[in-house]
Amino acid sequence: MINEVKTIHDLIEYQKQAVVSKEIIRKETGTVTIFAFDEGEGLSTHSAPFDAMVQIIDGEAKITISEKENIVKKDQMIIMPANEPHSLMAIKPFKMILILIKSEK
Repeated sequence: MINEVKTIHDLIEYQKQAVVSKEIIRKETGTVTIFAFDEGEGLSTHSAPFDAMVQIIDGEAKITISEKENIVKKDQMIIMPANEPHSLMAIKPFKMILILIKSEK
């Protein structure tokens, strides 16, 4: 996949009543993963030790960070700070790119 032109939407498909993920890059310094969430599907509250950027590439999601609800739509992004509790829920089916950046202490 490296050094090839790809259309992000074509790299992952929706599945009924499911969350689908595909890791694109994994390095010591971070990861890039794409996800497809069917309507009503989500990820329960959790945290990560790294800052994370989510970019919605299709649909609409509710992303809650430290109890603050954010509606994020196609072509919008949000940063989830390291160690902050967050959750995701599909208001409509949505696809996203998740970029995790590992930082040194």
